[in-house]
Amino acid sequence: MPDISFIHPDGSEQGFEAPEGVSVMQAATGFGVAGIVAECGGSALCATCHVYVDAAWVDQLPPPLANELEMLDCTAAERRPGSRLSCQITLNAAMQGLVLHLPERQQ
Repeated sequence: MPDISFIHPDGSEQGFEAPEGVSVMQAATGFGVAGIVAECGGSALCATCHVYVDAAWVDQLPPPLANELEMLDCTAAERRPGSRLSCQITLNAAMQGLVLHLPERQQ
């Protein structure tokens, strides 16, 4: 089970051990991470689970698919090079120590 950390816009950090095989969005909502709205429940249809992958991790994650890239054009907060939909990142052991930054808003 990888340890993952979310950095809130105010700089506070929320970390926990998450189960492998679930999406970052599922782990975040299950652990009560404020800032992950997840209106569509993980179908890549709403962009309300937008996160900024820490620069140290961007190249270590599988690249986004076309549907995710399309939805990233719909984020409420600024899209950045490390922008991802957390529903499209499936956790595995290699993601031990993953750091994600939360945008200031999702809607």
